[in-house]
Amino acid sequence: MSKESVMIKNLYDLNETIAKDLFEGKEYPWELLPLIKDFIIKLGNTLDMNDYDKIGEDIWVAKSAKVAPSASLNGPCIIGKEAEVRQCAFIRGNAIVGEGAVVGNSTELKNVILFNKVQVPHYNYVGDSILGYKAHMGAGSITSNVKSDKKLVVVHGQDFAIETGMKKFGAMLGDNVEVGCNSVLNPGTVVGRNSNIYPLSCVRGVVPEKSIFKNLQNIVRKIEK
Repeated sequence: MSKESVMIKNLYDLNETIAKDLFEGKEYPWELLPLIKDFIIKLGNTLDMNDYDKIGEDIWVAKSAKVAPSASLNGPCIIGKEAEVRQCAFIRGNAIVGEGAVVGNSTELKNVILFNKVQVPHYNYVGDSILGYKAHMGAGSITSNVKSDKKLVVVHGQDFAIETGMKKFGAMLGDNVEVGCNSVLNPGTVVGRNSNIYPLSCVRGVVPEKSIFKNLQNIVRKIEK
């Protein structure tokens, strides 16, 4: 496993996010985390008001999106076309919710990019994270975005370590990642495309693409059918 496994080009289909331009010229996805707020404000002010409503300060919601009356939306945020924000969801700000994405009951988002068709549908916390196309987090699974010792986050692969210089950094999930129920993704976790995380997992470091994470000592390659 090399550093290339955690590069943007090997994790995400950039055609599946309204934030495509933000990724341009960047190598690693976590480089975007400090830039999300300003990007949303800039992008929001260019959106077609035939497709979007501005419902508050720096809050843009697609006319085709469904937002429950009990959901709390705080700017800056963009809720994409055909997205669904369900009962008691809490969007704290700095959030892009992609087209057709689902933000479920009692789910909390903060400083995130959800690509199109992402699902965080039940009691999830997603902070300082980027979730790729069709990534899905099972009920109760969360991203832990600050280390208990408050030290800066380092991304640890099998043969490398990358210092991020960041105190707050949740998880980077590639396209089509499946996270099992009640799992915790520890700070600096990167999960490659098309990988599965077993329920009740405690995940840290880099999970290669097309893998099944059973525990830290047992990560197996998916069998191609």
